[in-house]
Amino acid sequence: MTTNEESINDGLLERLVKNDENKVVNCRSSADNIEGHKLRHGTDSFPNINERPVDDISIEFFYKPHSITLLLISIGAVIYSAFTRNTTSVEDNIWAGILCIIFFFLIISILTFPNGPFTRPHPVVWRLVFGCSVLYLMGLLFMLFQDYETVRKIFVWIDPRLASFHIDMDKEYGVNCSEITVEKIWNHLDIFAVAHFLGWAFKAILIRHLGILWAISVMWEVTEIAFAHLLPNFVECWWDAFILDVVVCNGLGIWVGLKICSLLEMREYKWVSILDIESTTGKLKRAMLQFTPGSWTAIRWLDPTCTYMRFVALCQLVIFWQVSELNTFFLKHVYEFPPSHPFVVARLVLVGVIVAPSVRQYYMYVTDPTCSRVGTQCWVYGAIMVTEALLCIRHGAALFERTQALNILLWLLCQSLISVLCVYGCVLWHRYFEGTWFILQNLWVCWKRSSCKQIHNKERST
Repeated sequence: MTTNEESINDGLLERLVKNDENKVVNCRSSADNIEGHKLRHGTDSFPNINERPVDDISIEFFYKPHSITLLLISIGAVIYSAFTRNTTSVEDNIWAGILCIIFFFLIISILTFPNGPFTRPHPVVWRLVFGCSVLYLMGLLFMLFQDYETVRKIFVWIDPRLASFHIDMDKEYGVNCSEITVEKIWNHLDIFAVAHFLGWAFKAILIRHLGILWAISVMWEVTEIAFAHLLPNFVECWWDAFILDVVVCNGLGIWVGLKICSLLEMREYKWVSILDIESTTGKLKRAMLQFTPGSWTAIRWLDPTCTYMRFVALCQLVIFWQVSELNTFFLKHVYEFPPSHPFVVARLVLVGVIVAPSVRQYYMYVTDPTCSRVGTQCWVYGAIMVTEALLCIRHGAALFERTQALNILLWLLCQSLISVLCVYGCVLWHRYFEGTWFILQNLWVCWKRSSCKQIHNKERST
């Protein structure tokens, strides 16, 4: 009996080794590892990430254009609003005109803009996201050509409460760091700490790479130190920065996000049409599952023989992520918004939903040699990130006059060095240790299964 079990385990080990070798061979022979790869005619995968088609349509009504119906409803809504509303207030008229422009622009977005790489819950959702991102970019570009006072007056006109709010530059942060009490730590675990944790869980679901995530996490703490002389709220006690932020919020968020990814990756995706389900409960469950991914693809940013171009692209991703995060705090500081203001929250939500398809399109562009260009949503988000940074520099000129050049140079050096070391370390891991780790994991599973089987047989014999 023992000999049979040993032979079974040896055979399983041989299969695991062969599977692991096949994975490495496939990675090395894949087209994304060949420098100077030339695209063959008809092999461009760009359309699949820029406007992915919907597979297995069960209810065709929801996927037909209905363009004439939409046109009639839109014109009817405009006629009713234009001829029935009170036009005595100039401000209300301006607001109505702006909302009407936004309404029709989003309608055009639904009809003409690409789906992007996602089709759940419905392509219309991602067309609207793309439309909102274009509107946001147009608004940023408009503000870029105005002076600070004009932009500030626009914000005050939208929300008059901002006129009385100003950031207290004399407020001290990170004081009495040697006094560590449970009450003091508990007071730091507020709604912003929860948002911090959820944000990192979301980032982990998007990036799905432990090394890149930890590099971004550590580099952000370096960023806070470098810009603390410009943004007072970046000044933190050591235990707040490294224990609460890095270990608790970042680390726990990364772990939860990657755990969700592993569960979704192991899940079996067999979608049944809602029309084929008989029970009402089953139909409701299927309707709710429409808001979950249609499939889940394992992400492999790096492999043992990845090209230099992919290496550079990963370093760029890490640095661009830092710039995008930094824009959030500088915009809030330059235009003087409270941390919980609807403008700040709306921007975070909008950027979050924009980043999801952007990261996917960037991943495909980096890893798939048959993808000839970056996705449209990713391109728009790149323009948004650069325009936000230009706005902060242009309208925050008074703030940046206090810039300590040495701090910024050291920050740029650290950003470049850590990103390169992180990505290179990940390459070495995938090259020398990933196969061994995969075999050890499976050996551990086999050993546990055989041990459980032996215990079960002993219990049966007794």
